[in-house]
Amino acid sequence: MDAGLYIVGTPIGNLGDMTARGIETLKEASLILAEDTRQTRKLLTHFDIRTHCISCHKFNEAQRCEEILNRIRNGEVIAMVTDSGMPCISDPGSRIVAACRDAELMITSAPGPTAVTTALALSGFGGHGFLFAGFPARKSGARRKLLEQCAEVPVPVILYESPYRMLKLIDEIETVLGENRKVFVARELTKKFEELISGTAAEIRQRFSGRTVKGECVLIIEPAK
Repeated sequence: MDAGLYIVGTPIGNLGDMTARGIETLKEASLILAEDTRQTRKLLTHFDIRTHCISCHKFNEAQRCEEILNRIRNGEVIAMVTDSGMPCISDPGSRIVAACRDAELMITSAPGPTAVTTALALSGFGGHGFLFAGFPARKSGARRKLLEQCAEVPVPVILYESPYRMLKLIDEIETVLGENRKVFVARELTKKFEELISGTAAEIRQRFSGRTVKGECVLIIEPAK
């Protein structure tokens, strides 16, 4: 493999979704950059990948840049993964990618699953583009402003949210966008307890009544009509 930075997609839940090319890339790399080495080691162990792995997350990514650039210049193959899905999509990695691009070093990918497009395909809202807004801010004022900006968007709006704040976000969508605006919720995508729910805010609250929301959630707001 040529020296460079390899962005490797990893499963969003089901390990069977790991690609053969992704496994090969991780095995042949000189070093793996991982958002959380504990999580990534589970993946590496499952596929008998013995490449050395170091952390690269939002708190140390800037400090890693120069080291990674020098290693690539010296002929190394550096692979980058996050806990699930594609790096740089609401996950660390963009700073190192930008630094490699500025330094005119080789960057490529071994793509894999991503929750954004998986949820969109399952929602029935897709077909003509979408707006991905990532994780909403935690402060209510900023969240409301984001939803107000989504009110007239003519394509589906995709959000990530923690299970602890998912129902609060559903309430805010109802308040800002109205009680008839439909939302699609995908929880635990590709896992054993995957759950897909589509309906108004009231209908979604009813489905979760009396139980604790678990697992990362993808919410998709239907396009404005």
